[in-house]
Amino acid sequence: MHTTQPLVSLEGICKSFGPVKANNNISLNFYPGRIKALLGENGAGKSTLMSMLAGSLQPDAGTIRVLGTPVRFTSPRHAHNAGIGMVYQHFKLVDSMTVAENVMLGQEDGFLLHPAKMYASIATLARTYGIEIDPAARVEDLSMGERQRVEILKLLRRESSVLIFDEPTAVLTPKETEQLFYAFQRMAALEKSIVFISHKLQEVMEIADEIAILRRGEVVEEFDRESVPDKTTLASRMIGRSMNTEMHRPALAPGEEVVVVENLEVKGLQPLSFSLRKSEVLAIAGVAGNGQKELVEVLAGLCAPRQGNVRLLGKSWKEFFPTPPKVNGLAYIPEDRQGMATCPDLSLVDNLLLTSREIFTEGMLLQRSAGLAATLQIISQYDVRPGNPQASGRSLSGGNLQKLVIGRELLRQPAVIIAENPTQGLDIAATEDVWARLLEARQHAGILLVTGDVNEALQLADRIAVMYRGKFVDCFPVTDAVKVAQIGSMMAGVAYR
Repeated sequence: MHTTQPLVSLEGICKSFGPVKANNNISLNFYPGRIKALLGENGAGKSTLMSMLAGSLQPDAGTIRVLGTPVRFTSPRHAHNAGIGMVYQHFKLVDSMTVAENVMLGQEDGFLLHPAKMYASIATLARTYGIEIDPAARVEDLSMGERQRVEILKLLRRESSVLIFDEPTAVLTPKETEQLFYAFQRMAALEKSIVFISHKLQEVMEIADEIAILRRGEVVEEFDRESVPDKTTLASRMIGRSMNTEMHRPALAPGEEVVVVENLEVKGLQPLSFSLRKSEVLAIAGVAGNGQKELVEVLAGLCAPRQGNVRLLGKSWKEFFPTPPKVNGLAYIPEDRQGMATCPDLSLVDNLLLTSREIFTEGMLLQRSAGLAATLQIISQYDVRPGNPQASGRSLSGGNLQKLVIGRELLRQPAVIIAENPTQGLDIAATEDVWARLLEARQHAGILLVTGDVNEALQLADRIAVMYRGKFVDCFPVTDAVKVAQIGSMMAGVAYR
C-alpha cells in the first residue's frame, strides 16, 4: 500500500490506430523512489503507452495526471516541462560534440560561454547520480553504454522526475548493465520515478520494485517486489500460456566448412581468421561498434574484402557474389529491421518478395499469389500482428516486423545464415520461437550469430568468439565454463586469465 502521492497517474488511457486497439482502459501509477518495470509481448502496447506519457502521442480517451493535476501533452517538450523524459533505444546525440555540450544542448543558461563552468556542472551532476563519464570526452569516442549515460544526464539536467527507459540494456556489456542499475538505484534514492521497459526477465526481477504486465493493450497483473513469482511463472503470465526459459540444443556433429575467412582486413577490422561449419552456431559476442558490422557487411556481400580471403559454400567472395544461389544459399537477418531489412511503406507481401522473389518467379512472371500464400503462412507460424498481409511494414511493431523478416529469410532454406541481433526487442515468447527456429535451421545450415546478449549466445552457440576493437579476443566452445565466466570482461576489453 502506497502512502505517498504518485508523481504521475494514468487513468483509463485508450489509444487506437484504425481498427487496432493499442491501449484499452489502462490505469497505472508511478511513485517517487520506485522502479517500475513494464512487461509484455511485442504489440502489447508498452511503447504506445509510454509514447503518450512522453508526449509523442496523445490518448484517444483517459487522463494523465501530474501530482494530481490533469495534463495534456501535445509534444515531448510539454512532457519535459512537466518533468517526464524518455531514453530511447536509438540515442539522439551529436557525435562531434563533447558530453557536456550534448547535455547542455537546448538547455543553455550561460554555461556555454564558460566551458570550465559547464564541464564542472556536468561532472557534479554525474557524481550525484553515480554516473561515470568524462564531461570533456567527445561522443564519437564513447562506447554505447557511455552514450546512454549522456542521454540520462540530459534528462537529469532538465530535472526530470519521471525517467522512462526503453530496453536500456540491449547494447550494454554486463558491467555496463551493473553501472546502469546502480544509477537507477541512486535516482530512486533521490525520489525519482523510474519506468523500465525490458524483455529480460532476470533483470526485471533484479532491479524492479514493481512490475506491471500488459497483454493485448490491457494491464492484466501488477506485482510488488515481495509478491513477484519465479521467472518461468512471470513469463507464462506475460504471454498467457506456459513457457520454457531454457532452450534445448541437441548435439549435432559439425559438417563441412560453409564459411572460411583468412586474414580478412577491411576498415574497422584487424586481420581476422575463422571458419564456420554446417550444423554449427558460432556466436560473435560483443558490444556494438567493435567491428561486427564491418565483418557482417563483407559476409553478406555488401562490402568487398580489402585484404585476405573469404570463401562461402566453397566459392571465393567474387565467385559467390553478386549472384548467390536462390535456395540453399546465404540468408542475412540484419539488425536494422526498419531500414536495411524492410521498406516501411510496402505491404508485408512486397516486403517478403524483397529477398525471395526469385523463388516465386516463373520465366519473366512474378507469382504474387504464391508470395501471398507464403506471407500468410509466415504470419500464422510466427504470430505476426496485425495479421493482414496487405498492411504496410510501418504498421508493425519492431518485434513483429522482425518475426516477418526471420520467417522470410528461413523460407529459402539457406545453408549459411548470418543473424545479427535477431531477437533484440522481441518479447520472451517471440524470442523462444526465433531461437527454436534457428536451432532447427542449424540441422542444415551453419549459423553466424552476432549478438550483444550473452544469454542468447549461451543458449544457441556451439562456439563463442568475443570481439573487441576489430579482433577476436578469444574463441572457445560454450562448454568451457572458465572462459564463459570471463565473457563480460572480454567484451569490455579487460585483461583476463
